[in-house]
Amino acid sequence: MSTSILYHGFGIYGYRYTSTQYRDGAIIFTIEKDPHSLRCPCCKSGKVTRRGFQTRWFHALPIGRKQIYIKLDIPRVFCRLCGFVRQITIGFADERLTYAKSFERYVVELSRHMTIQDVAQHLGVGWDMIKEIQRHYLTKRYSHPRLKDIELIAIDEISIGKGHNYLTVVLDLISGAVVFIGNGKGAEALVPFWKRLKSSRAQIQAVAMDMSPAYISAVSENLPKATIVFDHFHLIKLFNEKLSDLRRDLHQQATEDGKKVLKGLRWLLLKNPDNLKQQYNEQERLEQALLLNSSLSTAYYLKEDLRQLWFQKNKKQATAYLNDWIARAKSSGIKMLLTFSDTLEKHRTGILSYFDFPISTGPLEGTNNKIKTLQKQAYGFRDMEFFKLKILGLHETKYALVG
Repeated sequence: MSTSILYHGFGIYGYRYTSTQYRDGAIIFTIEKDPHSLRCPCCKSGKVTRRGFQTRWFHALPIGRKQIYIKLDIPRVFCRLCGFVRQITIGFADERLTYAKSFERYVVELSRHMTIQDVAQHLGVGWDMIKEIQRHYLTKRYSHPRLKDIELIAIDEISIGKGHNYLTVVLDLISGAVVFIGNGKGAEALVPFWKRLKSSRAQIQAVAMDMSPAYISAVSENLPKATIVFDHFHLIKLFNEKLSDLRRDLHQQATEDGKKVLKGLRWLLLKNPDNLKQQYNEQERLEQALLLNSSLSTAYYLKEDLRQLWFQKNKKQATAYLNDWIARAKSSGIKMLLTFSDTLEKHRTGILSYFDFPISTGPLEGTNNKIKTLQKQAYGFRDMEFFKLKILGLHETKYALVG
């Protein structure tokens, strides 16, 4: 093997090839450092004397299905200028690790497309080695996300595992990268983020979030100049929950014939009208139920009208549209609509802020779905810090089912 193959094939330069061994299906290339190129790792002086060596083996890029190892006797040198004995810097690998940098880069690239187990099986190494390579890379690259340049963010929580276990996630809406993960949910989970954000001197212009009082209070206190934008998906979701409660109450009060019509109607009420399936007569079933109950019909059609709020051309038209919707909801006399119209009035500033900053937590919802898929693909994560690192690097993943 020539020195040029060492460089072009394995990213190793400054060494010379000495021999090859074949052992247990693996190939071991032995290399050595040119004695004339030895330097002190601190002062870079060539005035050194050899003082023994340490033999190390490093995983290198595979050749086909063959595992490749680089064997090296790493010299220790006495520096006549420093007066200390030190091990030389080897360059192609971290002295504390058991694999070459080129092998690490290959594993990282495969990990963007494959699970940890898949990568380990493909390379014929242990699962724990692939995990540690990922951890080392993710820690170096993502453990302290840069906050200085972010301007638009989204905040939401995600449920993980069984029970009431949550993570609070903050997403940079421009880059699509997760910039913070807090334990739990609510204002307390964001405290470390506010500290880092303050030290970064970032100028946050707007924040997309739901109407959680804890989030409103936390953002107002820590980002007084930022515009709060209430997410329209959460708003429609809240209305759908109230609509489901109304259907349930009506079902309990209905006659036997009425109950037959209302039974199983929940998902039809929540569906977008364009998604109703004709082969199952969903449109006919929905219309029949709405004809039987005026309260349900009024609430349903007001829900569909509310969706149109975010399609208005500008903030002025949206304001007039929202005022008209609230007036119609109040005139209906339906308790559920009266309560919801009060909610809209209370949060109207944040709702209409969408027309100043057309952002939502939609991208974060997509990221949350990827996080859940990531967790399922890995059958859960017992190492929570590693799980967080995986989330921080999720935006660079090229395949959704990565674990």
